[in-house]
This record gives sequence, structure tokens and C-alpha cells, in this order.
Amino acid sequence: MINVLSAALFVSWLASFGLILFKHVHQHLTTDHVGSGPQKMHHGATPRIGGLPVICGLLAGLLMLYFGESHLNTQLFVLTLLPVWLAGMIEDLTKKVSPLKRLLAAFFSALLGMYLLDAKLVRLGMPLLDHLVTNYIVFNALLVMLAVGGITHATNIIDGFNGLSGGVVVLILSALGFVSHQVNDTLLLGLCVAMIGATIGFLCWNYPKGTIFAGDGGAYLWGFVIAEICMMLVYRNPSVSPWFPLLLVIYPVWETVFSIYRRKVLRGVPAGLPDALHLHSLIYKRVVRYRVGSKKPEHMIKRNSLTAPYLWGMASLAIIPGLFFWSNTSMVLALIAMFILCYCTFYAMIVRFKIKRWVTVGGDFALGSDRSEAKSNV
Repeated sequence: MINVLSAALFVSWLASFGLILFKHVHQHLTTDHVGSGPQKMHHGATPRIGGLPVICGLLAGLLMLYFGESHLNTQLFVLTLLPVWLAGMIEDLTKKVSPLKRLLAAFFSALLGMYLLDAKLVRLGMPLLDHLVTNYIVFNALLVMLAVGGITHATNIIDGFNGLSGGVVVLILSALGFVSHQVNDTLLLGLCVAMIGATIGFLCWNYPKGTIFAGDGGAYLWGFVIAEICMMLVYRNPSVSPWFPLLLVIYPVWETVFSIYRRKVLRGVPAGLPDALHLHSLIYKRVVRYRVGSKKPEHMIKRNSLTAPYLWGMASLAIIPGLFFWSNTSMVLALIAMFILCYCTFYAMIVRFKIKRWVTVGGDFALGSDRSEAKSNV
């Protein structure tokens, strides 16, 4: 597995470096410029096709698995992820692939996974649902599409700051790899290691300076790979709780669910309308106070990079305890409920300006002319 990790990391690192070095050649197609959108938190024109080096690194890792001692057959896994990855990459290059079309691509990839990889639901720990998913393939397919599409989209939702989604992905995959090792599932362990290496190679250039972004291609690839490994882990290993995967991805999933509720119910706007009210956006505005108002590139980059560690810690509240209770459904469900409570409490504290001073970063450096930003209402 060391060879798999090394190959994936090196190829991803090298491909990212090449895209950055020659961005003047492709920037008319691939760069994300600073704009007035609510989710634009970076400085300068930056390549947003990080999905390309990530998949290159992943393929290098899978090639090592195929030709290594394990002789694992990984071609089918590559076939399943191509539709959703291509949809994301085409969006990054053309800006003409709607969220619905990308979601449909994720659904199609999920169905391919069911057929080629047996990535399906066979047990949920609830008698009625277990009966339905076991005896009605259409119902099973609908749930699989919902789960895979939801996780894929949720991973894209949290891709808002340097290192944020990539760091969370490494944490999730590390937990999946640990449990795969515990149950002696070499294929899934190899998939986790390959994707971890590919992600770290990309993160070397994405965090902290943000010289390249994952884009939709990278985020959708991460989300889909995680979703497929989750499905296969439960299907192939009866000792794993069917709700353990949800615990691992509860941060991006709940961020998505809460955003839909916040927009549709509380604000009465379309659920897909972009805004700057995600938890990571509020942390950037109200908790990370480093050089607020400064337009100097080094200050903007530093403030951006200080945001991700808060969310890495938030995700770890669910992931780390899960490593001890991956086979205990009751504890897994309790941990999911506890995470949701912690998330909502922290969100409410930020909205109501109840955050303790010791939690904030760089409060003493806030520029006087821009202190009013911290007093704006959500």
C-alpha cells in the first residue's frame, strides 16, 4: 500500500504543478476569476480544474493495485466514476453544465456501480426497509441514487475554502481505510489509499495558498468515490453497521440538508440559490478575523486558509468516535444525533454573536473601517 500511496501522491502533485506552471496557456478556459458572487473568497485568477490531477493520481494508484501483489481488478471502478467526473470537468471548462445535469450524471454512475461493483443497499437495520431493498430492485436503485447523488453533491457544497473539502475527504477516507483494514477488505483499503494519495498531492498546492482549486470535477470525484466505497463496505462486510457511512459523511450531508431547510423554509428562496450563509462562510466572516477588510493578497490568502481547520475539527467530532463504534448501530446513531446538535449549536452561536473571544483568530488585527462586517445580520 506504500507504493500505491506514493504513486498516487506523486502523480497528483506533478500534474497539479504542471497545470499551475503553464496556467498562462489554458487560463482562458480553466481559471476562476475573483467576482462578486457570494462564494468568491479567493484572490486572483486560479485554475479550477483540480479534478484532473486528482483523477490522474487516483489512476496511478489503481494501476499499482492492478499490477501489484494483490492483482486487484480496478477497471470496473474507473468505469463507474467516469460519467460523474466528466460532468464536473465539462462544467469547469464550459460553465454550461447545470446542477441538475451533474446530479443526473451522479445517478447514472451510481447505477453503474450497482451493476458493475455490487454497490447496493441490502440492509438498513430496519425490517420494513430491509424487506423493500432486498425484494424490490427499483426501490433499491432509487435509494442508491439518492445516497450516492446526495453525498456527491454534499461534497461539492463544502468546497468553499482552501483545503476545506480536501482535508475532510482525507479524514473520511482514512476512517474508511481503517475499517476496511479491520475487516480485511483489501480492495476497499487500496481504493482508500489511492484516493488519499491523490488528494494529498493536490492539497500540497491547494493548501494553504490556493494556487489551484478542485472545481466541480474534483469535488464530484471525491464525493462519488467516498459514496461508492461506503456502499461496498456495508454490502461486502456484514459486521459493519449500515449507518456507519452516514456518520462519516454527516458533516457535508447535514450542511446540505440544513442549507435546503434554511433557504426554503426560513428564507423562502430556491434551495439551489447560492449564498454566503454556509457554516464555513460564517466562520470566515465572524470567527476568522485576521486582517478583516485588507485587500492585500497575502492577507486574503491567510484569512482564507485559517477557515478550513475549524471545519476539519467539526468533521472529526463524528469521524474519530466512529472509529471505535463502526459495528455498533446504536452508538453510531447516537453519535449522528450528537453531531447534528453540536453543529446547530455552533451555527446558532455564530449567528447570535455568542462566540467566545478565544475561539476567534486575529481579532486584534481587524481594520477599524471594516469592523461593521462582524455586526451584519444573517
